Amino acid sequence: MPKQPSDSPVIRFLYENSLLLVGTTLVLTTMVGQALTGWHEYNSDLEEMHRPLLSLGQYLSSGHFLEATFENWESEFLQMGLYVMLTIWLRQKGSSESKKLYEEEEVDREPDPSKSDAPGPVKRGGLALWLYKQSLSLAFFLLFFASVWLHARGGAEVYSIEQQEQGKPRVTTVEYLGTSRFWFESFQNWQSEFLSIVSIVGLSIFLRQQGSPQSKPVDASHDETGE
Repeated sequence: MPKQPSDSPVIRFLYENSLLLVGTTLVLTTMVGQALTGWHEYNSDLEEMHRPLLSLGQYLSSGHFLEATFENWESEFLQMGLYVMLTIWLRQKGSSESKKLYEEEEVDREPDPSKSDAPGPVKRGGLALWLYKQSLSLAFFLLFFASVWLHARGGAEVYSIEQQEQGKPRVTTVEYLGTSRFWFESFQNWQSEFLSIVSIVGLSIFLRQQGSPQSKPVDASHDETGE
């Protein structure tokens, strides 16, 4: 029997948006933890190099914080952008993460501008509709490239400090993009995100989680494809 909406607007709002609210809370909580622990860790490094220590506010705009944050964010946005695109064309028999093997699905149909509740770009058509049809993947890839740049910018600052300690010249953001260190940091994160894609696609063939939209029904056969 379906749940009945609450009479309280606040409770209803919290229930209807609980996944995003809890996810956002987890992001903010872990970012606070990262900032505080990273601040103490970086100050320890600066102390060893006999450099001035940073306040928490200074640390939040430092290369160390930027590099640590966006090094991870870039891999997340890359994973989600590629996953959105790959699942358009590729299939995996038996996985809840795949579209049906041979059937057209609701997401494949052309948008209907006559729908009363259709989004604005759908009703306008033309370029607005084309962009809107690609907007999810475009957003992820734009966030990915922005994160790559901020990762490199922060990394260049940290790398330059280390270079100066050794009597070597500073590097620019573009120069840091050409270092093996930048690519090592990126590849080690990217491969872990690709592993998570392989894991959810493969494990969802044989394993179940009752109540989760990421899983097939518990009594579904292993060959059944899609949710």
